[in-house]
Amino acid sequence: MVVTTRRTGPAVWLPALAVAALAWGSVAQAEVEIGEEDPQAGEDERIAYGEYVLRAGGCVTCHTAEDGDFLAGGRPIESPFGVFYGPNITPDEEHGIGGWSEGDFKQALREGRSPNGTHYYPAFPYTAYTKMTDQDVEALWAYLQSEVEPVARENTPHDLDWFVRFRPSLSVWKWLHFEPGEFQANPDESEEWNRGAYLTQALGHCMECHTPRTRTGGLDLERLGAGARMPDGDVAPNITPDRETGIGRWGARHIARYLEMGITRDGDFAGSSMADVIEHGTSYLTSDDRRAIAAYLQSLDPIEHEPD
Repeated sequence: MVVTTRRTGPAVWLPALAVAALAWGSVAQAEVEIGEEDPQAGEDERIAYGEYVLRAGGCVTCHTAEDGDFLAGGRPIESPFGVFYGPNITPDEEHGIGGWSEGDFKQALREGRSPNGTHYYPAFPYTAYTKMTDQDVEALWAYLQSEVEPVARENTPHDLDWFVRFRPSLSVWKWLHFEPGEFQANPDESEEWNRGAYLTQALGHCMECHTPRTRTGGLDLERLGAGARMPDGDVAPNITPDRETGIGRWGARHIARYLEMGITRDGDFAGSSMADVIEHGTSYLTSDDRRAIAAYLQSLDPIEHEPD
């Protein structure tokens, strides 16, 4: 990976191996066996696994403001169209998701629509979350509803350019760029590879930050993982195995260590938004999950590309 500036703080740039970010159904089986004999034990284990999904999915990073209450929203998210603010996802009934049903929650993640059918802006990465397994979605819902303290914090309105405020136009954007559907494992690849693909493409939504965008705001799929300039000026670097502009000189252990501790191959620290992703997300992953992400990334086609 290419680090353009040396930082002395916690980690930042693979922002989405993030964001970043993360576990799949098979990981649930390895980490938390869902009980079959004792219904309460099974529910407790599902809730515990839901916290793992929360961390793997990068939810804390976007839904908790600096010095704010846990998951109560308010964190600014820069974009070319203005500033979005992460919403309150605590179980507060007035300002959070306490009045939602599990079906409403699934609709948000799988279809990018609110309980009343309004389209969500793709700053909320439902384009990746649509691939989540039912097990992960249901476990996350169980955790949010049972273990998170409700916070009566009103959501901060987005500050967007005028032409973006007409939400019905998002149906056109979705027609162009959104393909709903659960992740499908590749039978020709190993279990580890498929796990890494799921964590990277779906739950961890790494490619949402590390892939250049087209003029209409969709992912440039011909340059998947090749790095992109973020709206706030940060660079989400090239995470393909290109030896000059990507992570081709990194071994699997370097990638796994970075996701756990934020230490780069040459001993530097990443910083900025990736620091949050690691602190609140990827550092919570199992070693097997981090190795799976590394295995998947190393299998990608190398793309020579330095983000502008």
